[in-house]
Amino acid sequence: MGEADGIPKDAKYLFRLYMALNQYREAARTAVIIAREEQIAGNYRNGHDVLFSMCRELHKQKIKIPAEMANNLMILHSYILVKMHVKKGDHLKGARMLIRVANNISKFPSHVVPILTSTVIECHRSGLRNSSFSYAAMLMRPEYRNKIDAKYKKKIEAIVRKPDKSEQDETTSPCPYCKTELEDTELTCHDCKNSIPFCIVTGRHMIKDNWTVCPECDFPALYSEFKTLLEEDEICPMCSERIKSGSLKKIENVKPYLSPEETEEQ
Repeated sequence: MGEADGIPKDAKYLFRLYMALNQYREAARTAVIIAREEQIAGNYRNGHDVLFSMCRELHKQKIKIPAEMANNLMILHSYILVKMHVKKGDHLKGARMLIRVANNISKFPSHVVPILTSTVIECHRSGLRNSSFSYAAMLMRPEYRNKIDAKYKKKIEAIVRKPDKSEQDETTSPCPYCKTELEDTELTCHDCKNSIPFCIVTGRHMIKDNWTVCPECDFPALYSEFKTLLEEDEICPMCSERIKSGSLKKIENVKPYLSPEETEEQ
């Protein structure tokens, strides 16, 4: 990989080289390394954009997207969605995405305490009191406790001292493969075991009868949610291109999006 001292200094050069040579699988492996380095440095948007660009290129070349790449992009995109949901005042959606990020906290080493703090606050605000307590208890560990922002420390300590274990149940929707009811943010069906595409607007799993894709990047979104978002802000959360609400089309035949391996090369 052109690594020196364990640091992939030449990864960006190699990535450009592989792309120029149309060696997309090698480029994909290099992109994962570059994105990981960006994540470790706390540059989450950069990491997201590297993986997004690579996924888009692989899709264009009809090459199956590696599972690790798809999963890393999903986690980074969930992190980016938090800010969008909270800014719009949808604290429950923000809390659900923060729970996903917090469950993958090792991928965010530069911001462990701020992310866990936000998770505690947003979960508490959204009625997810048991989740709030769990992450507050995590923050009380010796390695984190002294790093908590003074502004939130007393509140977090109070949540741990007087735990409220009540929790609002997550709403469910059918798996697009087998119709089993799943929690909205569950991306792997416990029944048919399929990995389900995620909505780029909400981070939830996709639903068969509410399917659209971004006209620019072709990533899937729940039609009703994307339509609502574009009425306020004409920007795709995945590719950042300007999208007109009227250009969204509801997709009836979703099979190509559910079974890409049947239409793409292995």
